[in-house]
Amino acid sequence: MEGPSVMPQEPAAWPAASARPFAPLAFLRQTLAIAEADVRKLRHDPTELITRAVQPTLWLVVFGQVMGRLRGVPTGNMSYRDFMAPGILAQSVLFIAIFYGISVIWERDMGILHKFMVSPAPRVALVLGKALSAGVRGLTQAVIIYVLALLIGIRARFGPLAILGVLASTILGAAIFSTFSLVIACLVKTRDRMMGIGQVLTMPLFFASNAIYPLALMPSWLQVIAKVNPLSYQVDLLRALMVSGGRSAFGLGVDFAVQAGMLTIFVALAARLYPRIVT
Repeated sequence: MEGPSVMPQEPAAWPAASARPFAPLAFLRQTLAIAEADVRKLRHDPTELITRAVQPTLWLVVFGQVMGRLRGVPTGNMSYRDFMAPGILAQSVLFIAIFYGISVIWERDMGILHKFMVSPAPRVALVLGKALSAGVRGLTQAVIIYVLALLIGIRARFGPLAILGVLASTILGAAIFSTFSLVIACLVKTRDRMMGIGQVLTMPLFFASNAIYPLALMPSWLQVIAKVNPLSYQVDLLRALMVSGGRSAFGLGVDFAVQAGMLTIFVALAARLYPRIVT
């Protein structure tokens, strides 16, 4: 005779993160465990790395070659391909991270998310683990861009500090947009809606930034939007660190502070909304 089925607990019955004592080492282990479980999927399906290389290659080799023939684009002492390479890296990271909420919806449908919610891990660790795994995926895009730079003659900086700065900025940018995606997923709750909203958001975020043209070319209303777009600050930081002759238009401190502030806001929102995705 079958026993009664065990139903997932309601969100109100789940342990509140604020009720648990904060243990830094335990928190770090929990965050890394969530990230490792997510990165393991990439190790089991390495073909994703190959497909992810197609888009930045087309942008740099085709679009960059064509647009580089135009005169009058104010890129300073850089060629157009040098100017756009950091923007294409930021774009690639954005396109990976903005759909990260779909994986959380899939985990809910598979019952994995219920196990996470009743685990001792606080919600912030769950969110940061996802953000960190998105950052690891973003690092693969940085490797692709650096390989392309060597092949097509982009004047990239290969000093240890420059590379470390680029990798840190890539992880930070991926974390911002993956947590933003988690916030949206907690609100829309279905994969179809999440896919549609992700497709709607990617192009405006990309084109309303300084990724492929400088702010000086934009009309004044678009400059206002670009200056509140976190992607602009990621591109600005990458441009100053990644290519020879690159300079930050906003200042490296401002770039980092804006991105860190946006990440803090999105992590707090995602951690608060996380239980809603299973209701």
